[in-house]
Amino acid sequence: AEVVRIYLPPDANCLLSVMDHCLRSRHYVNVVIAGKHPAPQWLTMDAAIEHCTAGVGIWDWAGNGHDAEPDVVMACCGDVPTLETLAAVSLLREHLPLLKIRVVNVVNLMKLQPQTEHPHGLSDGEFDEMFTKDKPVIFAFHGYPSLIHQLTYRRTNHDNIHVRGYKEEGTITTPFDMTVLNDLDRFHLVMDTIDRLPQTGDKGITLKQRLKDKLIEHKRYIDKHG
Repeated sequence: AEVVRIYLPPDANCLLSVMDHCLRSRHYVNVVIAGKHPAPQWLTMDAAIEHCTAGVGIWDWAGNGHDAEPDVVMACCGDVPTLETLAAVSLLREHLPLLKIRVVNVVNLMKLQPQTEHPHGLSDGEFDEMFTKDKPVIFAFHGYPSLIHQLTYRRTNHDNIHVRGYKEEGTITTPFDMTVLNDLDRFHLVMDTIDRLPQTGDKGITLKQRLKDKLIEHKRYIDKHG
């Protein structure tokens, strides 16, 4: 904990901010995980610096119901998980507009640990404010899902954290198909949300069926075109 730092910037500006910080640092092992493909730019440079300095934050512009307690927290860590989470949120906001969604993005992975375990860790109060004490948390992660559970197992709301991440599935295929093979895609994230929110009712059931059909359509396309 004294030397290890792990960063997963969600876009290019955040990558610039993180690398600037890492290249100025001394006596640390800095791990930066970033993709090589063109990707959306979510934050301005100033906003990226502020977000990366904090290490974790609520993206108000991505969610809704800003002044109210959320029905669900959509959390993401890593560039591809962030893309899929924001796509999932777009689907939820379009088809289930009454749902109050909070989007939390994690850049500094060690923020998830308690302060007692890592100097960058959030206090229990800060963690509860961001991730709530009792609401479902759908967490999309770049790496193995078990790691998120290891970092958060002492948190108040740990039992409500559902993590999607890499589970050793996939081969040479499209980037999106890799997310599908690991159940990390936008459709699975939406279905996970519906499963944990019975108040979505018939609209949720209908949307879930449509997304299952989308996944079947996707598999047929991959089987045909590679």
